[in-house]
Amino acid sequence: MFEITDTQKIGVGLAGFGVAFLFLGVLLIFDRGLLAIGNILFICGLTCIIGFQRTYSFFFQKHKVKATIAFFAGISVVLIGYPLIGMIIETYGFVLLFGGFIPATVQFLRRVPVIGSFLNLPFISRVVDKLDDGRTRDDNA
Repeated sequence: MFEITDTQKIGVGLAGFGVAFLFLGVLLIFDRGLLAIGNILFICGLTCIIGFQRTYSFFFQKHKVKATIAFFAGISVVLIGYPLIGMIIETYGFVLLFGGFIPATVQFLRRVPVIGSFLNLPFISRVVDKLDDGRTRDDNA
């Protein structure tokens, strides 16, 4: 259908490592170094996946200014040395920026064999349905 370039493959790896470092940084009680590395790797990975111009236009759209400022302000606060406050600000910006992708991501993950089974467990399914803009699996069948 379409080819994935080597740069995009590298970008997926960078973004994956970025998310892993962010997770470890939060797990290790908001370690500033891991969070900073995770943020940098995630942004570099995103840039490699969709390209510099599209990344720039994604972050600097007129209606996403508040989200972009919150996201990058959170990264800056983490780098300055206040990781907990920075991650709260950054998470707010992240949800505003990438919140529109959550329903599509949930639908994709429901089709992945092991993860899909986990997401269809009774309690988790109700929570995931709320993330999925209230759409149920019956609407998509």
